[in-house]
Formats: sequence, C-alpha cells, structure tokens
Amino acid sequence: MPTVSIGNLVVTTKENAMPNTIDAPGVTIREVQHHAADVNGTTLHYVSAGTSGSPVLLVHGFPETWWAFHRLIPLLAAEHRVFAVDLRGFGDSATAADGFTSADAAEDLHALIVELGVGPVHLAAQDISGGAAYRLASEHPEDVRSLIATEMGLAGFGLEGFGDVTHGGSWHIGVLAAPGIAGLLFTGRERELLGGWAFPSMSGDPDSVTAADIDEFTRTYSRANGWKGAVGLYQSMLSEGADFQARAEQKLATPALAIGGFGGSFTAATVAQVVEGPVDSVLLEGVGHYVALEAPDRLAEAIKTFLAKQD
Repeated sequence: MPTVSIGNLVVTTKENAMPNTIDAPGVTIREVQHHAADVNGTTLHYVSAGTSGSPVLLVHGFPETWWAFHRLIPLLAAEHRVFAVDLRGFGDSATAADGFTSADAAEDLHALIVELGVGPVHLAAQDISGGAAYRLASEHPEDVRSLIATEMGLAGFGLEGFGDVTHGGSWHIGVLAAPGIAGLLFTGRERELLGGWAFPSMSGDPDSVTAADIDEFTRTYSRANGWKGAVGLYQSMLSEGADFQARAEQKLATPALAIGGFGGSFTAATVAQVVEGPVDSVLLEGVGHYVALEAPDRLAEAIKTFLAKQD
C-alpha cells in the first residue's frame, strides 16, 4: 500500500483504498489504511488491515487509542481482516459531548459493524471499553462472533473496586468520573500524565511504551475536550453495575477468551459471570496492563489460537 513520509509522519495514500479512506491523521504503520465513518450521529476514525480471514474488531481502553494495537495488527492481519477503532471521544474520532456513555459507545460500534458489512466480528476489547463491549454483545448478539477480553472488568462484577483508593484502587477513576475535574487538572499536562504516570505505573516493562508512543497518545488527548470520551466511560462504570447484573441473568451464548496481565485472573473471573462458558483463559507472566504494547507476540498467539478453534 503506498505511503508518503513527511518528517516522522507516515501518511497513507488512497490508491486502491477501501471506501471512506483518508490520509493518516497522525503516525501510522504501513500495514493499515485509515478511514472515517459517519455513524450514529458521530464520526469514527478506524484503521483496517488484512484482506482475508474472519474479521476482528479491536477496541482500546484508557489512556489509549487505536495506536495501542499498532504492533499487534500486522501479526493478526496475516490471517484475519483486522479493524481497530478510536472510540468516540478518543484518538481521531469526533470528540464526545457531556453525557456520553458506554451505551452510546456500544451503539457506535454496532453502527460501525453495520457500515463495514463484516459482522459478526470477533470482538477484542480491553480495559474500560468492557462496558461498551458487553452492551454490544448483549444487545446485538448478531454482531459478535466471539468475545476476547484483555485486562477487562465490568461494573457490578468488581470493577468499581478499582476506584476505591482505601483498598488499593486508583485515584484517576474518581477524577475522571467527577464532572469537570479531568479537564481542569489534565489539560496542558497530557504528556506528564501519560508519560510520567499512566504508562510507567501500570507497565510490566516500562521500556515497552516508547517516547514515540507517548507522543502519539499525547497528540490526541491534547485536543480540545480530549478527555471527554474517557470521562463518559468512567462515569458510566460507576452507574451501570445494577444494569449489568440484571443482564447477566441471561448469559451470553458467545465463545470467550480472557487474557490477563497486570490484573491476573480478574478478567477471566469477570467474563465467566456473564457468558455461558466455558471461558478460555490465558495469563501472560511479566506483563502489565498494556498487553498489546508490551507483549504483542504473545497476545497475537493467544488470540490466533483461540480464533482457530472458533473459525
């Protein structure tokens, strides 16, 4: 696929491109094309790679964008069609308004899958995108062929505990969930927050997230209203527990893989409560929270082994 280098920026050209293809808004890799889809009243930026095999949709967590998967995508695209999206309010997708929720994110994903015409997809979600992924799988089961959960929890099943600082939870959850506070404290300090705290504190290998990675994440979180996507998902997390517990009375009839790093078996224990099971589980030793950046080879192998059984 043709690319043009401008300084440190690699821009994808539109020759032989899929519909809705755009030039790369930021840094990129040669294996992907960039796209913009107008769906569900917003505009989502996503990348695509691969030309054959079953479709995989990668959904990032916090404080990430599609770039969290840039080392993983080429490893999966040899055997699968791969799509990685920036959720509304993240990356180069449209910013989110006040009141944005995980329900909105789920409907965005549903609309994107319909727009792409590739459903059902293998849905690979991580971290705080779990709420949107669970909603999508429970409300639109026709969209989801399997669920791959990496370092993921769900409200109502223990995730709220990570916001309890008196028992080892993280302060950032309360800051993001408090109206207006994230913008007040984080604006203008994006690089320090991401490069000085978020990635180093939750990575098993601090060198796995490079300065260039921090630059790319900083670029988009530094946008006006660049924190509102995360704010919406964390506010949702603190309010949707009862809803998710009620949904889990009718468990998902969806094959599932749980992958743990920093969080150990927490993801597997969570997923087992919402799917009929059994749940395949992989624990990656020596890996922190940002599995796709820290151990893309091992993550790809776990996903491909699981997908081979499903396909």
